[in-house]
Order: sequence, then C-alpha cells, then structure tokens
Amino acid sequence: MAIRLLLVDDHAVVRSGLKMLLDSERDVEIVGEAGTAAEALEVAAQVRPDVILMDIGLPDKSGIEATREIKKRFEKMSVVALTIHEDEEYFFKMLEAGASGYVPKRAAPEELLNAIRAAAKGEVYLYPSLAKLLVKDYLSQERPAEEKSNLDGLTEREHEILTYLAEGQSNEEISKSLVISPKTVERHRDNIMHKLNLHSRSELVRYAIRKGIIKA
Repeated sequence: MAIRLLLVDDHAVVRSGLKMLLDSERDVEIVGEAGTAAEALEVAAQVRPDVILMDIGLPDKSGIEATREIKKRFEKMSVVALTIHEDEEYFFKMLEAGASGYVPKRAAPEELLNAIRAAAKGEVYLYPSLAKLLVKDYLSQERPAEEKSNLDGLTEREHEILTYLAEGQSNEEISKSLVISPKTVERHRDNIMHKLNLHSRSELVRYAIRKGIIKA
C-alpha cells in the first residue's frame, strides 16, 4: 500500500517540484497539498495522510505550530520537516512539536524519500550531517553529571538499543548490528518506552539527547 502524503509549503513552485519528484515513486501517493498552516489542518482532516511534508516558514503561523496542532488532533499522522532552516533552534522545536523527520531543502532526493519512508513506519529520520552537528553542539553544553549517567532503570542491552534507536536506526539495522532478531529489538524497544514513559520515537530522541547518550 502506498504512503499517503500531504505536501505543505507556501510556494506553489516548490510543491510542483516535489510532486514531479515523488509522482515517479510507486510507494508514495500525494493525496493533498496546502500553502498555509490553516489549510494543512483542514486538508489533513479531509484526506487523512500517513505523512505530512511540512515547511517551517508558512505565512499564517509557523510549521512548528502547525505540527504541534496536527499531532494533538491526529496523533497517528507523521510529520517530516522539509526546510531551509538548519540551525539548532528550529531543529529542536520541530522535534518538541512531534516531528518524525527533519530534512533540509538542499538534501538529495533520496534523503527526502528515506525520511518519508521512515516516518511512515513510525521511525525518526534526521538528516545525518545536520543531526551530528546539532547533537554535538547540544552535548557540549554543560549539564549535571547525574543527569547524564542516570539510565532510569534500563538494562545494559536496553541502553545499547536506546542509543541505536535515538540515532535513527531501524529495527532491522539494529538487529544486524547486535546479531539479534528484529522481533527481539522490538520487544526491547517496547520495554524501553514503557520504563521511560515515552510514547514516540521523537520523544525517545529527545530523551537520549537530554541524557547525553547519543553517539555523536
């Protein structure tokens, strides 16, 4: 079944270019488009997309606010930011709002497709070079040692899997790295989410960044 995608960007030319790019992908179906945050909410309610490709700079309110509102109303919809903004402020605000991916507009088409496909599977995709830069910058900030070292009751294996998950790796990739089955990874992930009272991959990423346990 194709991934149902909603395009949100205030520039019609950008939306047209994205449609030309994505129309050739068999597993992606563009089911709607919007040029404002208000339109995005309205169209999302009508077409119920799996993934929303969200620009941050919208004319009525920011894509960050739109993402927060969409996730509040439609929890199962995934949002991927596609934006010119590559600084820490926007990146972390989009994650806090509930975005499942963050891709700069200068990225290669394959990176965008990877982000869309990951988001559709409930995973988090962060543009590699941008994520490393921002995570290193964040981790360089001084925080209490006990905050970094406290693993909130996770086992050593769970901590290891948490690190891989926070880096954006899929269950299949983690299973290959640790030589365990994807189902075992999924079971560990469920235990981690339960122990930490987390409900999404984006919350998990934020937890790992706050604790300073992401491999940078």
